[in-house]
Amino acid sequence: MTLTVETAISQVMETWRRLGVDEDTAAEMAEELAADLTAAAQDGRDISAFIGGDVDALATSWAVERGLLPLHRRLKESALAGAGGAFVPAVLALAFCFLSWSHTLDACTGSGTGPDGEALGCRPTLDAPWMWVGWAVCMPLAFFMIRHTVRVTLQHHLAPVREATMRALTKTLPLIELTAALVGGGIGLLAQPVFGYFAILAFPFALVGMLGTVAAGVALVRHRTCPTADLPAK
Repeated sequence: MTLTVETAISQVMETWRRLGVDEDTAAEMAEELAADLTAAAQDGRDISAFIGGDVDALATSWAVERGLLPLHRRLKESALAGAGGAFVPAVLALAFCFLSWSHTLDACTGSGTGPDGEALGCRPTLDAPWMWVGWAVCMPLAFFMIRHTVRVTLQHHLAPVREATMRALTKTLPLIELTAALVGGGIGLLAQPVFGYFAILAFPFALVGMLGTVAAGVALVRHRTCPTADLPAK
């Protein structure tokens, strides 16, 4: 579908309405934009190419340049989006860890004997094969799901400098995931001495720890790529 001047103006007006821009101000900007788009169309230029293909981004940038938007970096929303994207991969990873450490699908490799020769039974070890299979599957899955949820959230809120945030997140996300995995694995390894008979409680604690780590990492990336000083005051 070819984008026309009328369609573009209608879409930017709707975006400005959602952003809370004053109607009179929006009407003035619409007149200015309509004049620019009409001149471009008369020169034979494609309207969609002229505005960069993203009407929402154009409308937001116009409002930001004129200081019409409040300073919303969407740190909380970014953090929740990151945790939401990591939830399913984290649960799957913990499920693989449970299968490994409980030796449901393989022989016990972590058993031993005490000083008096009594059997100690199975205990968590790092050589459980299903655990490593789980991490190998879930880490790439988490990478793409976290990026997707954060991007969708920032687009939904029409957040400024979201492309810079996504570029930085793409570079930083492997480190964030590794840190989250170490947090979850550390909690799991400490489960037996800390929780004893209730070691199963390590799994919800590990889940919370991993999701919290991802949320904090995403919020930090957003904070660094969208400093308040770079945004216009209202």
